[in-house]
Amino acid sequence: MKQLYGLVGRKLGHSFSPRYFAEKFRNEGIDAEFRNFELPTIGELPKMLADNPNLRGFNVTIPYKEEIMPLLDDIAPEARRIGAVNCVKIDNGKLTGYNTDIYGFRKSLLNLIGDERPDALVFGTGGAAKAVWYVLDELGISFRKVSRSRANGDLTYDDLAAEPNTVTISKLLVNSTPLGTFPDVDASPDIPYSAITPAHFMFDLVYNPEQTLFMKKGQAQGAHTSNGYEMLIGQAEKGWEIWTRD
Repeated sequence: MKQLYGLVGRKLGHSFSPRYFAEKFRNEGIDAEFRNFELPTIGELPKMLADNPNLRGFNVTIPYKEEIMPLLDDIAPEARRIGAVNCVKIDNGKLTGYNTDIYGFRKSLLNLIGDERPDALVFGTGGAAKAVWYVLDELGISFRKVSRSRANGDLTYDDLAAEPNTVTISKLLVNSTPLGTFPDVDASPDIPYSAITPAHFMFDLVYNPEQTLFMKKGQAQGAHTSNGYEMLIGQAEKGWEIWTRD
């Protein structure tokens, strides 16, 4: 039976993964298949696994990076510290969770900022944000979390509107929310973009579209920008390494 890999999430219609892995399998002569698994709730996972006994591993995306953790048999120490899993390996029926977002984000971020270590604001507090926090902390970058609710972050969007200088002095801005993802391309984090300068770096974890509204507004102010595509490639390759190693 052909080995199967996949992606688990709630809405996956515009996912890059099946196309990416189909091309990888074809180019490298790998006899395998990659499939999207849209689950209305994470509680559907056991049935999905039972229906696909040839599944050897899968990635996890919004909104299940945290919800899946109690359903796993084991979690790699790094993923446990982060508090989010985006990659699961299946070995003899045992599910082990990993976080590969950190590998992709670290590499792509360093390509953007080089040797600089600017203070950062991170928009969003979900599973993807947790990987961002982990990498920033690892790199010695001071950061504050921005959320709609003060209970979830250090600052709210209202705080930034009231004190735009907070954005001016924080030279690294990271969007870890899904705002701006196709087809909702007219959305972006609600921040004072006029406070952005040419000294700013803006990283958007969204990869579709290639130029998000968040990035376009930053570019209009002269900021250096990057989308999430390179990060996506990095985490996908790390996931493949995990799935196929002994």
